[in-house]
Amino acid sequence: MSSPPPPSRPALEDRPRKRWVQPVLIVAILAIAGIGAWLAWGWTHTSSPAAVAAKAKAKGGGGRRGGFDANRVQPVTAVRAKVGDVNVVQTALGTVTAGRTATVRPRVDGLLQNIAFTDGQSVKPGQVLAEIDPAPFQVALEQVEGQLARDRAQLANAKVDLGRYQALLKQDSIAEQQVDQQAALVKQLEGTVKIDQAAVDNARLQLSYTRITAPIGGRLGLRQIDAGNIVRSSDANGLVVITQVQPIGVIFTIPQDVLPKVLARMRAGEKLPVEAWDRDQKQLLDRGTLVSTDNQIDVATGTVKLKAEMPNPQFKLFPNQFVNVRMVVDTLHGAVVVPSAAIQRNTQGPVVWVVGDDGTATLRPVTTGPTEGLDTAISAGLKAGERVVTDGVDRIREGAKVEVVEPGAPAPAAAQSSSEAAKGGRHRGNGKGRGGEGKARGGRTSAGGAQGAQ
Repeated sequence: MSSPPPPSRPALEDRPRKRWVQPVLIVAILAIAGIGAWLAWGWTHTSSPAAVAAKAKAKGGGGRRGGFDANRVQPVTAVRAKVGDVNVVQTALGTVTAGRTATVRPRVDGLLQNIAFTDGQSVKPGQVLAEIDPAPFQVALEQVEGQLARDRAQLANAKVDLGRYQALLKQDSIAEQQVDQQAALVKQLEGTVKIDQAAVDNARLQLSYTRITAPIGGRLGLRQIDAGNIVRSSDANGLVVITQVQPIGVIFTIPQDVLPKVLARMRAGEKLPVEAWDRDQKQLLDRGTLVSTDNQIDVATGTVKLKAEMPNPQFKLFPNQFVNVRMVVDTLHGAVVVPSAAIQRNTQGPVVWVVGDDGTATLRPVTTGPTEGLDTAISAGLKAGERVVTDGVDRIREGAKVEVVEPGAPAPAAAQSSSEAAKGGRHRGNGKGRGGEGKARGGRTSAGGAQGAQ
């Protein structure tokens, strides 16, 4: 007896299929098709000649590399080299020093009764600054004056007695020794009177010292003591310090190599002009002249000290102030001068762009000299009358054609229109890119719509 056959497996087509598989496949196919269409459209449009031209125009125009158009005349500002005098200026860091400084101290001890000055006041020599109580000194003066009067009376009486003794001696009525003693007494009293007179003068002098006066003219500092205090001549601080600030001195150093030129001009009787500038070298504080040099060179720094004197009419200079000093050491006459803005530097050293008569720019090496203000002297490489470029050197190359614009004048219309065209090209290129992006976004939206339809 045969066994029954096993039950057969259900057929593949009889398996239940999941409902979401088919929509997912359709969406994936549509997405792949949309991406492929978008890539194909971008490739065909960006590779077309019009797209290439628009991209080149957006970068600054066809045939233009690095912002330079070799076929277009570039506008530049140029000036002609001129002949003039250039001062050789030596700069240094200087220290302002007062012409004279004096500390006002009392010359006698006593009570400070009155102060007759204010801080920062300008005073003249002999002006009264303070007063010490004069009463003790007045009493001492009267005492020595009394002694002087007494001794003078004794001297007068001794002289009268001497006259009488001399008359009696002629009559042989008195001894000669008595006459000699009287003569000696007269001389002794004369000496006493001189001592008394000196004491009177000293007391009067001490009384005058109670009025404290300015020993020099200048500007007062801050008051060191107030009225009502006992002052002494041994006080270290004194009452106040006076500094002479008109004129005022400036001490600075220069290299020893420059010293021979300075000494030569000083021996010739010339007064070298010196200027004092502030820390930022933007404000001129005062002008003066060189008055003296030190008598030795500092071996540690190789410099020598110089002193200038300045009138300081507006009190812009203060003692111990640091200033930047500029001194004219020499003057170059008939030098070729160009603006410092025209001088460029490269591996060859200083160079200038020279514009020829045909409007061609040429790079030329030069040898520079001293600089004064905004101008620089050219020692070699350039002649007077040649035009040098001061503005626009970044737009030209060797042998390029340029159009010279006067300083301060607007740029030519051609240059402006070219610049505007370049800007417009950039805007148009950006617009096309945004349009393509919009179309691509539209394609993706369509794909999404198809997905929703499914």
